Amino acid sequence: QVQLVESGGGLVQPGGSLRLSCAASGSIFSAYAMGWYRQAPGKQRELVADITSGGRTNYAESVKGRFTISRDNAKNTVALQMNSLKAEDPAVYYCAGRIRASCDYGARGYWGQGTQVTVSS
Repeated sequence: QVQLVESGGGLVQPGGSLRLSCAASGSIFSAYAMGWYRQAPGKQRELVADITSGGRTNYAESVKGRFTISRDNAKNTVALQMNSLKAEDPAVYYCAGRIRASCDYGARGYWGQGTQVTVSS
Protein backbone atom coordinates (compact mmCIF):
# COMPACT_ATOMS: atom_id res chain seq x y z
CA GLN A 1 0.00 0.00 0.00
CA VAL A 2 2.06 2.87 1.34
CA GLN A 3 5.80 2.93 1.81
CA LEU A 4 8.10 5.53 3.28
CA VAL A 5 11.67 5.47 2.04
CA GLU A 6 14.39 7.58 3.66
CA SER A 7 17.68 8.69 2.21
CA GLY A 8 20.51 11.00 3.11
CA GLY A 9 21.99 9.56 6.26
CA GLY A 10 25.71 9.10 6.71
CA LEU A 11 28.82 10.21 8.53
CA VAL A 12 29.48 13.84 9.28
CA GLN A 13 31.91 15.72 11.49
CA PRO A 14 30.69 17.65 14.51
CA GLY A 15 29.33 20.97 13.38
CA GLY A 16 28.54 19.61 9.95
CA SER A 17 25.26 19.27 8.11
CA LEU A 18 23.16 16.52 6.62
CA ARG A 19 19.87 16.52 4.82
CA LEU A 20 17.48 13.63 5.20
CA SER A 21 14.73 13.01 2.71
CA CYS A 22 11.69 10.78 2.83
CA ALA A 23 9.32 9.91 0.03
CA ALA A 24 5.95 8.33 0.52
CA SER A 25 4.81 6.12 -2.33
CA GLY A 26 1.87 3.92 -3.11
CA SER A 27 -1.80 4.58 -3.42
CA ILE A 28 -2.00 7.67 -1.24
CA PHE A 29 -5.29 9.46 -0.79
CA SER A 30 -3.94 12.06 1.60
CA ALA A 31 -0.91 12.60 3.81
CA TYR A 32 -1.49 14.37 7.08
CA ALA A 33 1.21 14.97 9.66
CA MET A 34 4.67 13.76 8.75
CA GLY A 35 7.77 13.78 10.84
CA TRP A 36 11.12 12.48 11.87
CA TYR A 37 11.98 10.39 14.90
CA ARG A 38 15.31 9.06 16.06
CA GLN A 39 16.50 6.24 18.20
CA ALA A 40 19.97 6.00 19.65
CA PRO A 41 21.36 2.71 21.03
CA GLY A 42 19.83 1.92 24.40
CA LYS A 43 17.36 4.79 24.20
CA GLN A 44 13.73 5.12 23.36
CA ARG A 45 12.61 6.44 20.02
CA GLU A 46 11.94 10.15 20.27
CA LEU A 47 10.30 12.79 18.16
CA VAL A 48 12.74 15.09 16.38
CA ALA A 49 10.33 17.22 14.38
CA ASP A 50 6.98 17.01 12.70
CA ILE A 51 4.98 19.07 10.27
CA THR A 52 1.30 19.23 9.45
CA SER A 53 -0.08 19.28 5.94
CA GLY A 54 -0.62 23.00 6.48
CA GLY A 55 3.04 23.54 7.30
CA ARG A 56 2.87 23.95 11.06
CA THR A 57 6.06 22.63 12.59
CA ASN A 58 7.07 21.23 15.94
CA TYR A 59 10.59 20.51 17.16
CA ALA A 60 12.24 18.76 20.04
CA GLU A 61 13.96 21.26 22.30
CA SER A 62 17.31 19.64 21.63
CA VAL A 63 17.20 20.41 17.90
CA LYS A 64 15.48 23.80 17.83
CA GLY A 65 17.47 26.31 15.86
CA ARG A 66 19.61 23.61 14.27
CA PHE A 67 17.17 21.38 12.38
CA THR A 68 14.51 22.40 9.88
CA ILE A 69 11.70 20.20 8.68
CA SER A 70 9.92 20.83 5.40
CA ARG A 71 7.55 19.03 3.10
CA ASP A 72 6.26 19.01 -0.43
CA ASN A 73 2.60 18.03 -0.35
CA ALA A 74 2.39 17.54 -4.09
CA LYS A 75 5.22 15.01 -4.02
CA ASN A 76 4.42 13.49 -0.61
CA THR A 77 7.94 14.12 0.59
CA VAL A 78 9.36 15.41 3.83
CA ALA A 79 12.90 16.54 4.50
CA LEU A 80 14.99 17.28 7.55
CA GLN A 81 17.88 19.71 7.21
CA MET A 82 20.26 19.13 10.07
CA ASN A 83 22.88 21.77 10.78
CA SER A 84 25.44 22.14 13.56
CA LEU A 85 25.33 18.44 14.28
CA LYS A 86 26.47 17.46 17.74
CA ALA A 87 27.81 14.38 19.45
CA GLU A 88 24.34 13.71 20.91
CA ASP A 89 22.63 13.60 17.51
CA PRO A 90 23.81 10.21 16.19
CA ALA A 91 20.96 7.76 15.89
CA VAL A 92 18.84 5.91 13.41
CA TYR A 93 16.44 8.47 12.02
CA TYR A 94 12.99 7.31 11.02
CA CYS A 95 10.50 9.01 8.78
CA ALA A 96 6.90 8.72 9.92
CA GLY A 97 3.65 9.78 8.44
CA ARG A 98 -0.05 9.69 9.15
CA ILE A 99 -1.41 8.77 5.77
CA ARG A 100 -4.69 7.67 4.33
CA ALA A 101 -4.22 5.11 1.60
CA SER A 102 -6.68 5.10 -1.29
CA CYS A 103 -8.13 1.79 -0.14
CA ASP A 104 -8.53 2.84 3.49
CA TYR A 105 -11.40 4.66 5.15
CA GLY A 106 -9.10 6.48 7.52
CA ALA A 107 -5.51 7.46 8.09
CA ARG A 108 -2.96 5.37 9.93
CA GLY A 109 0.68 5.61 10.82
CA TYR A 110 3.49 4.46 8.61
CA TRP A 111 7.22 4.20 9.30
CA GLY A 112 10.25 4.17 7.10
CA GLN A 113 13.04 1.68 7.53
CA GLY A 114 15.40 4.19 9.11
CA THR A 115 18.66 5.79 8.09
CA GLN A 116 21.80 6.00 10.19
CA VAL A 117 23.30 9.33 11.14
CA THR A 118 26.78 9.26 12.61
CA VAL A 119 28.61 12.28 13.98
CA SER A 120 32.30 11.75 14.47
CA SER A 121 35.58 13.50 13.89
